[in-house]
Amino acid sequence: MDSHRTYSTDVGFTPSVKAVQTRKGSRHAYERVEANGGWQTRITPDLAGFVAAQTSVLLGTASRDGQPYIQHRGGPAGFLKVLDDTTIAFADFAGNRQYITTGNLAENAKAYLFLIDYAHRRRIKIWGTARVVEDDPELMERLMPQGYRARGEQAILFSVAAWDANCPQHIPQRFEAADVAAALAERDGRIAALEAEIAALREKTSSQGK
Repeated sequence: MDSHRTYSTDVGFTPSVKAVQTRKGSRHAYERVEANGGWQTRITPDLAGFVAAQTSVLLGTASRDGQPYIQHRGGPAGFLKVLDDTTIAFADFAGNRQYITTGNLAENAKAYLFLIDYAHRRRIKIWGTARVVEDDPELMERLMPQGYRARGEQAILFSVAAWDANCPQHIPQRFEAADVAAALAERDGRIAALEAEIAALREKTSSQGK
């Protein structure tokens, strides 16, 4: 934890945020969170499982003067790798070559990951720092998803400072297209099996009535 922070939650609850919480009446509730140890600072097995299942992530960075930027990154489940209990990494695939995230991280390492699972209405917020790693073939081989048709240009390593899981309120429930297709295929297969059973029963009943 940074020397100037008393609680892990201070990474998000700055003095200005705490002042608003006091004015709006929620500071006392968050003081209890602080008294209980604040947010977790290590990647737990539950968080690691959640991270590994995601196919999408939003990475927030800011320039030296504070201009924010959010970049979406996606890939097959498992493209986000938990390297240890404080590090998440992923291959940064070649894209539109604007390099805003890369430029921001070159002058301001503070970063933020936002992960949301619409199907289960769960979201995770992760504060920390990040760095870009170039020209490391061994690391890129470790991070590239097997069989995924993309070119890994560099790697991004994210060091976790603190993380929090939000309540599901107001998260719309949505499902991945592949999951919906699998459910529909299973349903259609079951319907076909039942129709075959009905047809067999009808044929049997018809033959017995003759």
